[in-house]
Amino acid sequence: MYVTAAILSVLLALVTLAAGAPKTVLKGDVSAGLQSHMGLSAGLVRFIGLAEVSATVGLIVGLFWQPLGIAAAIGMALMMIGAVGYHIQVGDYANPETRGNALAAVVLVPFFAAAAVTLVLAI
Repeated sequence: MYVTAAILSVLLALVTLAAGAPKTVLKGDVSAGLQSHMGLSAGLVRFIGLAEVSATVGLIVGLFWQPLGIAAAIGMALMMIGAVGYHIQVGDYANPETRGNALAAVVLVPFFAAAAVTLVLAI
């Protein structure tokens, strides 16, 4: 079970780092879109990015100390559920132009949940 937890944790850490780093420095299309299209403040976008980068660290360190990895995976699953709710609120799933980006949060929730479960089982 540890191998599965390690693979999931490393892959999800790469995803969260790739998503969080540009938001932390407010660079790129995603940060601009969150501010213009979704109406988020620059501070909130930076906070989301910092949470994602922190989850990256938590997922990697969690391979050696599972409680941290479990917390990081659960935290990211909850954050993605919140993102789904926000995308619903602004109508992204009804708009074919924005649906693709919004679906990333839906797809990631089960993977973060699986990472948390496999880390629990690896203890």
